[in-house]
Amino acid sequence: MQAIIDSDTPSHSAVSLCNITAGYEHSLFQNLSLEIPHGLFAGIVGPTACGKTTLLKILMGMHPVTCGKAELNGRAVEKIKPGIIGYVPQLGSVDWNFPVTVEEVIAMGLYTNGRILPWLTKHERHQIYDLAERLDVSSCLKQHILAISGGQRQRTFLARALISNPKILILDEPTSGVDIKTQHEILHLLGSLNCEGITILLTTHDLNAVASHLPWVICFNKGVIAQGRPHDIFTNEILAKTYGGDIVIVKHEGHLLIAHATPLQFMDQP
Repeated sequence: MQAIIDSDTPSHSAVSLCNITAGYEHSLFQNLSLEIPHGLFAGIVGPTACGKTTLLKILMGMHPVTCGKAELNGRAVEKIKPGIIGYVPQLGSVDWNFPVTVEEVIAMGLYTNGRILPWLTKHERHQIYDLAERLDVSSCLKQHILAISGGQRQRTFLARALISNPKILILDEPTSGVDIKTQHEILHLLGSLNCEGITILLTTHDLNAVASHLPWVICFNKGVIAQGRPHDIFTNEILAKTYGGDIVIVKHEGHLLIAHATPLQFMDQP
């Protein structure tokens, strides 16, 4: 029996990369292809300098490709309308000395839609407050961005990305630089946003966070090594190919625990 497809459901993927070649002085990717359907919550994992951030930049039209085709929602990335993508950068790439408050950072997201008014309307201020309330940063809206915690900064930039109601949310290392409790809170929040229909794609070094919270993972090292559910593709063979070895995987009562160690081995706990 064939599935019945809603007429409002797009026939194209949220993310489509076809035979992409790109890099810097030398090619980083060659013939890279990747499809991510609408509504997926996916994480890209891989070692440092394997091309994860460059991949995200290609999707946002911030890095050129030598050949191939990159599309979001069926449109070439360079033709995407403002506000379709929400982007949360790595916290380490942000200049925290820039004199802005939490409220002003969130308001920056309104300008991705081509907005030109230099002041906020009453409706926009309500939007900002409501979103800040949901992300638990409403109490620090008037504080300088440097004066708040790492977790609060991460949620502030997430609010900035969400204020334009994007269809696709892209996050570069959202769990980096925050404690385990904050990691859990951020990933749980992203899961809730995904349930509301937003396609989410993030990069991370934290394999355990991915195994615990994400339904889909892409193992990446200058190309797609494998993709699927964490329990299916977090194996010695795939992780060794992705990271070069020294990974221990422990399975216990349906949960995964992954650690860098020597020798490389797979253990099934009773």
